[in-house]
Amino acid sequence: MRILSHTKNVFLTLTLTALTHNIHAQDQNLTLNQDPKFEQLLNDKRKFNTAISTNDSYRIQIFSGKSDEAKKTLSDFKREYANIDGTIIFNTPNYKVIVGNFKSRIEAERNLIDIRKKYRNVFLLKPGK
Repeated sequence: MRILSHTKNVFLTLTLTALTHNIHAQDQNLTLNQDPKFEQLLNDKRKFNTAISTNDSYRIQIFSGKSDEAKKTLSDFKREYANIDGTIIFNTPNYKVIVGNFKSRIEAERNLIDIRKKYRNVFLLKPGK
C-alpha cells in the first residue's frame, strides 16, 4: 500500500476544498409569473367541483367475487344491456360489478326487476353508499 506524503495530502485537501467551496445545489430563487386569469379559472373550477355530487344516482350491484369472474360478468352484462353502463370496483377482498346510473328509485327498481331475471344476487345501491 502506497502512502502519500504529508505535502501531497495537504495539497489534495486544499484542492478539493477550493473546488467544492462554491457549490450550492439548491440556492436558486425561482420567480413564476402567471396570468391572473389562470388563478380565477382555478377558483371557478374548485367551486364547480364542490357542487358536483358523485353519488346522487342509484346503482345496481350484480356481482361480488374474484377478478376474472367479475370481468366476465361485466362483459356478459354489456353484451346483453348495451344501453346501461357498468364498472368494476375493488373492495377488499372482492371485486364488485356495479351497473347503471339511475336518477330515480323507480327507474332503478324497474331495471332491477329485469336484471334479476338473468343475474342471481343483485341488489339496489342507494345514493351516497
